[in-house]
Amino acid sequence: MIHVIATIEVVAGKRDEYLAAFHQLVPLVLAEDGCIEYGPTIDVATPISIQEPVLDNTVTVIEKWESIEALQAHLQAKHMQENREKVKDMLAGIKIQILEPA
Repeated sequence: MIHVIATIEVVAGKRDEYLAAFHQLVPLVLAEDGCIEYGPTIDVATPISIQEPVLDNTVTVIEKWESIEALQAHLQAKHMQENREKVKDMLAGIKIQILEPA
């Protein structure tokens, strides 16, 4: 199993629009072979002192996949390609971490 943390920075003021498009994508991804978990998250303010500052224009996607091969197939899926085109003007940057249990 692998874990993926995708940090997506959206253009200021576009987070809600981006999330609406993302939520349409979620059921399609969850139906993919090898997908264990896939969902967007946003920062929440807390009184915990060691927390990083809240990022209002960031969406963090938490994913779990059975294998690297399943993740690679996901990245090439037609619905992912269509979504990338749909949201391209809403994006300011993307970072991805691919992890394995230790």
